[in-house]
Amino acid sequence: MDVAAQPALAAYPFAAVVGQQPLKTALLLAAINPHLGGVLISGPRGSAKSTLARGLADLLPEAADKFVTLPLGASEERLIGSIDLQQAMGERRVQFNPGLLAKAHGGVLYIDEVNLLPDPLVDALLDTAASGVNFVERDGLSHSHPAQFILIGTMNPDEGELRPQLQDRFGLAVTLDETYDVEQRMAIVERRLDFEQDHDAFQAQWREAQQELQTRIAAARQRLPQVLCPTDIQRDIASQCLAAGVEGVRADICWRRAAIAHAAWSGRNEVSAKDVEATRAFALSHRANHQDTPPSSTGSPPSQGGGGDASGSGGSSPSSSSGTSGDWGAMPPQLMAADKPVTPQLPEIPTRRSPSSRRDIQRSGAEQRQGSALGRAQRSRQALSSRPDWFATFVHPDNRDDGLREIRYQPRHQSRDTLNCVLLDTSASTLSQRALAQAKGVILGLARQAYLAREKLAVLAFGAQRAEWVIPCRRAPKDIAALLNDLPAGGGTPLRQALLHARQLLARQTRANPHLTCRTLLLTDGRSRDPLDDLTWDSPLWVVDTEQTAVRLNRCRQLAQRLGAAYAPLAAVRAALEH
Repeated sequence: MDVAAQPALAAYPFAAVVGQQPLKTALLLAAINPHLGGVLISGPRGSAKSTLARGLADLLPEAADKFVTLPLGASEERLIGSIDLQQAMGERRVQFNPGLLAKAHGGVLYIDEVNLLPDPLVDALLDTAASGVNFVERDGLSHSHPAQFILIGTMNPDEGELRPQLQDRFGLAVTLDETYDVEQRMAIVERRLDFEQDHDAFQAQWREAQQELQTRIAAARQRLPQVLCPTDIQRDIASQCLAAGVEGVRADICWRRAAIAHAAWSGRNEVSAKDVEATRAFALSHRANHQDTPPSSTGSPPSQGGGGDASGSGGSSPSSSSGTSGDWGAMPPQLMAADKPVTPQLPEIPTRRSPSSRRDIQRSGAEQRQGSALGRAQRSRQALSSRPDWFATFVHPDNRDDGLREIRYQPRHQSRDTLNCVLLDTSASTLSQRALAQAKGVILGLARQAYLAREKLAVLAFGAQRAEWVIPCRRAPKDIAALLNDLPAGGGTPLRQALLHARQLLARQTRANPHLTCRTLLLTDGRSRDPLDDLTWDSPLWVVDTEQTAVRLNRCRQLAQRLGAAYAPLAAVRAALEH
């Protein structure tokens, strides 16, 4: 049995979960109408996300044992299906081998950490969840099968955001920020311990409540086609979607379906304003056009005292030409608009590894002289993937008579996914000589390149004793000028915190996609007293020195040497023609 689709043993009863009423409502609506397009759950660890998802499967009569989990490292073939290898080689007959989408038909398809799932898999999932049919077109094979399931995706916002284009395609979304009081925490612990002590007795205790939920779901499903949505309700939904600035009409469709399902759940044959209000947050919270606004906390005054750079950010006063005097570390945050975008000119990353001995050098030379035939054969094997090309195999002349003598393979897919991670120093000293404006111009140029190449972008600003993601890891947006222009500068330089945040992000992203190319751009003047001797860096890193003061400390050059990074002054990086 497939471990991803094996039945859940002794699932915790849905009705026994304490609190989390909004999430329970959203899941029940998805159970009533699977065409809603799934539920996206965002919340911290230990907030009953997976417990409720598993419990929902028990409430579906036609899916008593169907709770399918999509592993984070699953391949596309595992998800949508593939060709049966044994049938192809033994009987020379092409037969479709169902994937997880087929196994989830009639049940629940659960994805933990959906924000770390590769975008192509998420696209395929959401297409199938919306249509209820899985279409497969590959290797000369066309196949389709029903795949109607309840899609539940969970994510921890601390692990990175799901890009907005994919967030919008989830029908409903719930953000868990509920805090439990003392009585609720005691009830949660008591019920969990009772469940672990005797599964059967605990389930028997909640069997009546579970059966009541099952009965209501079945009745709501039968009532669903009869529920009417009046014209004034439809107009109200459209008006609120327009006011929220959502893109397209997917929000209108999902909201109307959710309101109809809520009316059916309530036992009514007509949607009322109460149903619209009860489902508003589910339909709009992840679609309202406020995703690209910078956090308001970035404009708050820096904390006084605190750790980090004891001398503010610069450790010295700015040059007199700036027209500003006083303690830079104590200045309130100030805004500085970005310069015009420039295409960054980055130096080559220095070679970190060299032959450790003369013997290694001699071995390397001998290998180069070993003969070109072996090298050509190796390159030929590397150019092919492990996926058979069955159409090319069956039409190959050597395989037409009897048996499969030679299996043809598809070319290896060269992943071009690239993550540009930008760390921007927004401490007070970067206001000197418009260093911050010039650095923002470099980021604008880099972001434009990433957008045209459909690469990922993440921008972290660090200053005022804190580091915050201004742009979470996602496909590079078309324009980030407003975000950067509204980004203030002030306070000290938490350089260590910024590097640790970036290193954690790169580790998560490469774990989700081992073929991801990561490159990090650190724009700073290096004026920080944070200890960095224990930090290491494994991916390509460029340290761009934004120091503009008359007395240069050259801390960035030392930082680049310590991290094995490429060093470049800001003026050299901005050497390209301005657009």
